[in-house]
Amino acid sequence: MTELKNTERELYYFHLRLTTMGLLVFICFGLLVARVVWLQVYKHADYAAQAEDNRISIVPVVPNRGLIYDRNGVVLARNYSAYTLEITPSKVHGDMESMIDELATLIEIAPKDRKNFKKLMEESKNFESVPIRTRLSDEEVARFTVQRFRFPGVEIQARLFRQYPLGSVAAHVIGFIGRINQKDAQKIEDMEDSANYNGTDYIGKEGLEKSYEKQLHGTTGYEEVEVSAGGRAVRTLSRTAAVPGQNLILSIDIELQKVAEEAFGDQRGALVAIEPATGDILAYVSRPSFDPNLFVEGIDQQSWDELNTSLDRPLLNRPLSGTYPPGSTYKPFMALAALELGRRTPQQSISDPGYFYFGNHKFRDDKEGGHGHVDMYRSVVHSCDTYYYILANELGVDVIHDFMKPFGFGQLTGIDLEHERRGLLPSTEWKRNSYKSPLQKKWYAGETISLGIGQGYNAFTPLQLAHATAILANDGVVMKPHLVKVLENGSTRERTLTVPKESYRIPLKQEHLDIIKNTMVGVAREGTSAKVFAGTQYVSAGKTGTAQVVSIKQNEKYNAKTIAERLRDNALYIAFAPAEKPKIAIAIVVENGGFGALAAAPIVRKALDFYLLGKRPGEKSSPVSEAPRSAMLREDTASLRSAAELKADDESLGGPKAGAETRGNKD
Repeated sequence: MTELKNTERELYYFHLRLTTMGLLVFICFGLLVARVVWLQVYKHADYAAQAEDNRISIVPVVPNRGLIYDRNGVVLARNYSAYTLEITPSKVHGDMESMIDELATLIEIAPKDRKNFKKLMEESKNFESVPIRTRLSDEEVARFTVQRFRFPGVEIQARLFRQYPLGSVAAHVIGFIGRINQKDAQKIEDMEDSANYNGTDYIGKEGLEKSYEKQLHGTTGYEEVEVSAGGRAVRTLSRTAAVPGQNLILSIDIELQKVAEEAFGDQRGALVAIEPATGDILAYVSRPSFDPNLFVEGIDQQSWDELNTSLDRPLLNRPLSGTYPPGSTYKPFMALAALELGRRTPQQSISDPGYFYFGNHKFRDDKEGGHGHVDMYRSVVHSCDTYYYILANELGVDVIHDFMKPFGFGQLTGIDLEHERRGLLPSTEWKRNSYKSPLQKKWYAGETISLGIGQGYNAFTPLQLAHATAILANDGVVMKPHLVKVLENGSTRERTLTVPKESYRIPLKQEHLDIIKNTMVGVAREGTSAKVFAGTQYVSAGKTGTAQVVSIKQNEKYNAKTIAERLRDNALYIAFAPAEKPKIAIAIVVENGGFGALAAAPIVRKALDFYLLGKRPGEKSSPVSEAPRSAMLREDTASLRSAAELKADDESLGGPKAGAETRGNKD
């Protein structure tokens, strides 16, 4: 029996299926249209930017680093262009060592270059290029260029390099730059202007190169470069020029710097010379020194070991970070305190038997038998210790502290270098805050006595001593000491003074200042440095100083010949000249040099002769000039002692011990 089909029913299902399929097609088509609208309308800007970014590469243009000049226009730090062979590790095919071996057949690659490359590669990101050889010759560049196709990921780049033409001269002032490491990169990322360092490979590491990094660096420019699918530049679309860094014009007179450094010879120590009226630092010597050029491309291990392990500590910035007892150079300031505080008159005298007893402790004068009757003038000129033992005892530690603080003793000067040490100007408050046990916290009267002759807990930097001398020479007007005199715009050459005005004034009576200055003139005319300054064509004011590095045993006399060289006394001298209108003030420390008159004063004489007379050591003097030479912009471990070590040297921590003696200063 044949079954009849239901035509109407089948037709119904057919229409239903057709409608469903049509609706599905319509929905799919709608989704496609919506997607197109979303991409082409709503997301057009985003995807257009991405496409443009794939086509256009933003290349940073590193600015020229600012130059550094002395006050007379002598170049101290400059840039020069040279070729560098660089490897981008992420683009290298195969084994890196094998490729470097092949490169070495074309270009000389020394073992130290390989070692430095590995170190830099560890510190850099994998996609950054890392130099393996710098300063390529034209011949080496030509040899590599011909064979470049064999070395994917290896390029020759033209780079600017930093150079310090005078080598070790003023190295602690100028400092040096070095390649950015991971630690530097982290600091840059934390900076507000971190984008300004895109493309930068080097940064200031020490000295003025570091403290003026932002000014020297300049502003990074950018190029929009159209690139091919393979990443090669096709054309430059636009360019924003880089702004060169500012130039630093220093207050340093580099010729005076050379004379002072040469005068030290093989001796260790520091010298700072300041123009009192402006705070300009004219010379800043730290001996021994080092060659900053060694650090620019990464110092080799042998050179680093020699510098870092040397007992002479050439990397130590002595004027800034070395602290020393001032010895008898402190006496003019003590005498001024006595006048200002009404504790002494110039005529008031003492009888010096050659010692001063405090309890059972004997503080000896340097002159056996004493100086006899001593007034203020003779106390400075002949450096009478007993006079200042008595004066310190009468004033007390806190009075001394409060008077000396405005002169910058034990204070940060604010000089434009990093890592300045504060030094130590003792007080009862300082001792209470520095020690834990009640016995150590207490200040004993016997500890005050040695402060009068610049010993005891006193420990100042040579910079502080020079600053204080400049303030004295400038009649109490305080100018902030600085090494950079002017910032010069690298493009417009517009100049800006870094220290345009005085910091403050110490209210001192002119008659008292004149008395102290006269005593210091007496030191150079008839006192402890008279032989050194005999025959000068200018009148100088000065004060010798000798500061002990270690204590000697009871009843034992100091004999330099029987003491190890590095344990001998430090030699000091402070001076300013011409005395009537000072143009230069100097402080010097010669480590383990012995008497200030023998080791320190002769170096100062050479510096003053050159600056005031134009006379170099060994030359005959020229006529005295009315203006200074400048024409343009008008630890050892034993001697760099901590407070704890000074405490250990002081036998009277718990009060003077019976029968104990303190040796006086012999200048």
